[in-house]
Amino acid sequence: MLCIGLTGGIGTGKSAVSIMLKERSIPVIDADIISRNILGVYPEIADIIKKKFGHEFFSEDGKLNRRKLGDFVFRFPEERGKLETIMIPYIKKEIKKHIDFYRSLNETMCIVDAPILIETGIYNDMDFNILIWTSEEIQIKRVMDRDKFNIEQVMDRINSQMPLDKKKDYVDFIIDNSFQLENTEKQLENILELLTAQ
Repeated sequence: MLCIGLTGGIGTGKSAVSIMLKERSIPVIDADIISRNILGVYPEIADIIKKKFGHEFFSEDGKLNRRKLGDFVFRFPEERGKLETIMIPYIKKEIKKHIDFYRSLNETMCIVDAPILIETGIYNDMDFNILIWTSEEIQIKRVMDRDKFNIEQVMDRINSQMPLDKKKDYVDFIIDNSFQLENTEKQLENILELLTAQ
């Protein structure tokens, strides 16, 4: 089974490409979904976060306020590093479980969709890696429209990630998602043809 890493920055349109892959019945392992559900799978993570960051990021019923914690850690890179040190090992563990599951089903290919695929080193475990790229101007507009973030919140998130142009050095394929989705889909089709010929 081919394991393909899929990455990109916030607002690049990685989710749109994931949908295209799912429509082709290609399994997609979404690291963001794993991250959102990880506290349910490993409840001990909440205790670690409380010790490191305090109780103010949790509601009275004990639920993590992800947006509040996100705003905080994206402003302070050192704090974001602390959170990633807590979360990443658990996320990697779950990704591996999902890969093993699809391998047991004799799938020919699976996609690992992860925004920090490169930063965490997960890209090294993939057979090939794809970057979804677009200009920073388009990123900003998409995130402001989608998430209702102000410009400061958007830039905190963009600046917290490895620059897209630097990510190009770590991947095998680049999809430019600056244009119409039909154009993006055509680029994806070309890549899939090359991959299925492996």
